[in-house]
Amino acid sequence: MKPTAILASVAIATTLVAPLSTAWAETAYPSRPITLVIPFPAGGSTDVVGRLIGKTLGDKLGQPVTIDNRAGAGTIIGATYAAKAAPDGYTLLISSGTTFTVNPAIQAKLPYDPVKSFEPLGLIARTGLILLASKDVPASTPKEFVALVKAAPDKYSYASFGTGTTSQFTGELILRATGTKMVHVPYKGSAPAMTDLMGGQVPFSVDTVTAAIPQLKTGKIKAIAVSTAKRSPMLPNVPTFAESGYDVDADTWIAIVAPRGLPPAVKAKLEKALADTVAMPDVREKLTAAGLEPSHQSGAAVATMIERELPLMRSIAARANIQAD
Repeated sequence: MKPTAILASVAIATTLVAPLSTAWAETAYPSRPITLVIPFPAGGSTDVVGRLIGKTLGDKLGQPVTIDNRAGAGTIIGATYAAKAAPDGYTLLISSGTTFTVNPAIQAKLPYDPVKSFEPLGLIARTGLILLASKDVPASTPKEFVALVKAAPDKYSYASFGTGTTSQFTGELILRATGTKMVHVPYKGSAPAMTDLMGGQVPFSVDTVTAAIPQLKTGKIKAIAVSTAKRSPMLPNVPTFAESGYDVDADTWIAIVAPRGLPPAVKAKLEKALADTVAMPDVREKLTAAGLEPSHQSGAAVATMIERELPLMRSIAARANIQAD
């Protein structure tokens, strides 16, 4: 055979084999364990959700999902690690809106971009926040709260579980929507804020529905209203601010993302596996037991949500002068 004929044969063979090799590589994913980065300490709510989702996700993908807790700096350490990982589907990040909409609103510079650095794969769950009051406060409804605070400007304060957290952002959103003023008292976590609220050291607080439920049952605190547009299924008797005519619609959510640049076939496989995982009855039951509302949405929907929330969070931060510690 002539050299030219041999080269032609090789070229034809290469042309035929290349698509097969590409297809084989795509269908072979995943061929090794996947790492799920959790930018919170072990034992927290996001960690609990991450371990639950990771186990079932791994079962569906046929490879174990190992947990890597990289806590610190308000999720920035873990988020940065994941953002700089290879976009091959073997490093994923599970986090809350803190990573994608809160941090960018209070940090002038971040080592990651909330939009450009990540490829959302899907929403897992969400939970509303709630304005709570000490049992002795003479207000039990949104209208009564507004009347009480407006009658004594700067007399009242509200606790949050930290400066620059979703708790403070929701508190400031409530103040803006109701035209009221209160002094913000940041705590280092939900537990100490709740303790002082029950003891009457602070009259109001903003916390998650999840944290509020056990304490509301004791009768030591009371609920004014939830921050979501619709009532929480976990607290169906508690009204929303929207019902009283106040433009408040805020919650906190948990999603899984990957580094930007995933191969389309890998992304599609991960999105489907995640959707199937969140749809499982036992997974939904466990999420609900953890105080969360199972709420799957596609990666595209999460991306749209981030882009919608970013300007809102930035405007709240600017108006209330919220800055990172």
